[in-house]
Amino acid sequence: MAKPGMPDTAGTGARGDIAAASGIFFDRTSAVLLAAVSLAVAVTAGCAGPNFHRPDPPKSAGYSPLPLPQQTASSPDIAGGDAQHFTAGDISWRWWTLFESPQLNALIEQAFKNNPTILNAQSALRQAQELVSAQRGFFYPTVAANYTFERQKVAGNLSSSVAPGVQGNGTDIAAVQNLTSTPHNQPLYYNFQTAQLTVGYTPDVFGSNRRQVESLQAQAEAQRFGLEAAYMTLASNIVAAAIQEAALRTQLEAVHAIVDENRKSLDILRQQFAVGYVMRADVAAQEAQLAQAQALLPPLDKQLEQTRDLIRALAGNLPNQDVAATFNFEDLHLPRELPLTLPWKLIDQRPDVRAAESLLHSANAQVGVAIAARLPQFPITGAVGGTATEFSQMFASGGPFWNLIAGATQPLIDGGTLRHRQRAAEQALTQAATQYQITVIAAYQNVADTLHAIYSDADGLEAAVQYEHATKIQLDIAQRQLTTGMVDELFLLQAQESYQQALINRVQAQASRFGDSAALFMALGGGWWNRPDQKSLN
Repeated sequence: MAKPGMPDTAGTGARGDIAAASGIFFDRTSAVLLAAVSLAVAVTAGCAGPNFHRPDPPKSAGYSPLPLPQQTASSPDIAGGDAQHFTAGDISWRWWTLFESPQLNALIEQAFKNNPTILNAQSALRQAQELVSAQRGFFYPTVAANYTFERQKVAGNLSSSVAPGVQGNGTDIAAVQNLTSTPHNQPLYYNFQTAQLTVGYTPDVFGSNRRQVESLQAQAEAQRFGLEAAYMTLASNIVAAAIQEAALRTQLEAVHAIVDENRKSLDILRQQFAVGYVMRADVAAQEAQLAQAQALLPPLDKQLEQTRDLIRALAGNLPNQDVAATFNFEDLHLPRELPLTLPWKLIDQRPDVRAAESLLHSANAQVGVAIAARLPQFPITGAVGGTATEFSQMFASGGPFWNLIAGATQPLIDGGTLRHRQRAAEQALTQAATQYQITVIAAYQNVADTLHAIYSDADGLEAAVQYEHATKIQLDIAQRQLTTGMVDELFLLQAQESYQQALINRVQAQASRFGDSAALFMALGGGWWNRPDQKSLN
């Protein structure tokens, strides 16, 4: 008699070769399972939920209510003073090379290799891609092999009903009866082994898995654009740090000159006070002016050191691992030609907009997932295997077994859980759509702000240069008047101080122009679509 839950294994003709026995097993049963699975795959229908369509570019998009000039103001013969023209050309991936600084180029290449933010973004992309591949696995049946070994002891009062009976090798494992004892049967000991192959599959009839794969693919796309943004942001931050270093070095030179001139002025006033030519109040005023000028140095020194720390960190170094590159305005050149993307193309070029679009796509697919969860599911399972008290007899005559189970499941009462999940997915879709709109508007605003800054800061540099020229003329006149005795040396030092202050203003205006150019490349997308290996992680 067979063990409960196990097929009857009675029979003879056992084979010692397990491989040959398993071959018979697959010949007779696997065809049935494979045919059933193939039929289930063919029964799939369309996907639940709305299909995704890329949002159209904003109608009549532009960067300014009024046409912008074709070029900026210029300040000849000064770093960063060239007039800039706008063209409709494409943006180079290596846009920073337009600043014509070999040190800057080398530093950015080093940062791309060493900065961990790039590796972090690459790993996030690969993780998202692996999740897509993992989800695709649900399109296929799951197949698992299982082997179990049991050592059984059956109580004497049960052994008659659960004894395994005749095995494939002709051995009869039955209870030993003894009618003179109570119970009549002795406890029964035997081994039992089972090997089976199970197949499970749920046809994606209403497209739940397809929508889930679609959602994960969109999330992977968002990570890909996150990687492009990481490259772009790193390059932009290094350019900004280099410009800031150049500006701080020039400002420090000017402030040191101002301090020296104030110190000379104070020495003169003290000498004049000693002979009664000026009052003590004049000396005190100059002492205060000197102290005020000296107070400018520590903040500039701090900013310079912190900027150098930032450059080391961006390059992937620790604070004690210096980089050889140092930056001055003389080593940087302002790009004269600036590409300006046509407004309708901007949404294709901005990584943040493309990432927001991908998240919108993902949210759209999740609505389909939520809808499909409320529809029937049709799971199919099957198993083939063999059982016996000896390993070699599992696939002998009487040992093999198989089963095939198909069913249907339809949620009926779940307390509204699935309905509310669908509504939540629909609200998430609305949220993603509005976030996309916010991102698009911010992208156009970013470009518009940068363009206005380019024009205004060009005008600001022109005014700063004119102011510097005016103070230089005053300084030249004071120097000539000093030689003729028309003014004293104190007047000359005051003129020199005014000139140095004008120089600081001009340096800040220069830095703004260089920074605006870098900001425009950033605002227009940074040319990521021209990166040579930008498809290597797809």
